[in-house]
Amino acid sequence: MKNVMALIMAGGKGERLMPLTAARSKPAIPFGGLYLLIDITLSNCINSEVYKILVLPQYKSQTLIQHIEDGWNIFSGALGHFLRVVPPQMMKGENWYQGTADSIRQNLEMIEKEKPSHLLILSGDHIYKMNYALFKDYHVKTDADVSIAVIETAIDQASEYGVLQVDDNYNVTGFQEKPKNPSTIPGDPDHSLVSMGIYMFKAEVLLDLLKRDDKPDFGKDILPSILKSHKIMAYPYRRENKLEEVVFFTDAEGSRAEVPVEVAPDSGYWRDVGNLDAFWNANMDLCGLTPFFNLYGVRWPMRTMQRQFPPVKTLSVQQEDGTYLQGEYLDSIVAHGCVNGGGTVRNSILSYNVAVHRGAVVDESVVMENVDIGRYCKIKKAIISDGAKIPANTSIGFNPKEDRKRYHVTPRGITVVTKEDFQDK
Repeated sequence: MKNVMALIMAGGKGERLMPLTAARSKPAIPFGGLYLLIDITLSNCINSEVYKILVLPQYKSQTLIQHIEDGWNIFSGALGHFLRVVPPQMMKGENWYQGTADSIRQNLEMIEKEKPSHLLILSGDHIYKMNYALFKDYHVKTDADVSIAVIETAIDQASEYGVLQVDDNYNVTGFQEKPKNPSTIPGDPDHSLVSMGIYMFKAEVLLDLLKRDDKPDFGKDILPSILKSHKIMAYPYRRENKLEEVVFFTDAEGSRAEVPVEVAPDSGYWRDVGNLDAFWNANMDLCGLTPFFNLYGVRWPMRTMQRQFPPVKTLSVQQEDGTYLQGEYLDSIVAHGCVNGGGTVRNSILSYNVAVHRGAVVDESVVMENVDIGRYCKIKKAIISDGAKIPANTSIGFNPKEDRKRYHVTPRGITVVTKEDFQDK
């Protein structure tokens, strides 16, 4: 992967993730307790030995830039490795990045200077584990000008994505952008192939296309226009993306044991967390005995900047009648600095420095950093944004009609709470 350069799209406004994106971009949203969304894509790059990376942010990028500067300064310039954050500089006019293709077009000189053989186009806000080296091998083997990673999706959900039409050999024959009646996979009438927003280009092909015209976007503009002139292949992600891993289990003696497996159970996992319901779902996928997406992989680790907080703490708190309430975390992921004084947390994700007080119960919720949950609060199926201080005896997630009067509630019924919801009230 020495001559592959990765270009990570990190510039979307993230309007469907409001209010979480009120002060930060989508790739900078916390995920899984310790991480930001962009850490997943960056970890895939490092694990795939892709060491030349440009991150292209745009809106509200300060949190993202600071996180990368503080936590991802691991590259050796002497070896030709780099991770560079490249915000819009208006080098080619007076516009910000107008789309995925335009963001690269505005930085052609920087790309050409490195002379890559292949360009890997990625999104900074998807959840998945992908070996980009296998993707490149497929791309080279099929002699494609461009390869597009695709995933099988039920036809009743495919209309939310870009759908690819392919022949029996996965040559791309057509594109449909969020179609009402999506095309299906040959031989499988119940599923469609949707684009994952991951592309591998021959470098000279992409550079020529970007210089030839000013079309702003790959999926909507450039790729449909080259169907007849270039070879475009679909990369069947679930079939080809085989990641080796170590699976842990409890042996007959009750001790922890491990066994290597050729294909990790989450090798075919992929989530586009483009809206609040999808974001909540992806976090919930981390919990439980056998999570759908495993953060504890040995051979495909997820990296981030570790914050300097003390260890997690639980406390037994005495009540007025002399009985004790035990601080409990059940089937949950809990980041450093969290203190649980007699509360119960179940099937939830807690980021850094969360305080849970006496008698509070938190179920199936995503709680971001520096949140304070007051005594005897009841919270269920919620996203609590960073810095929120929930007053004692507050009930969230049990009465959507009442919740909508004060908070944002998603179509699925997930209640989203911010620190502003309790200011001056």
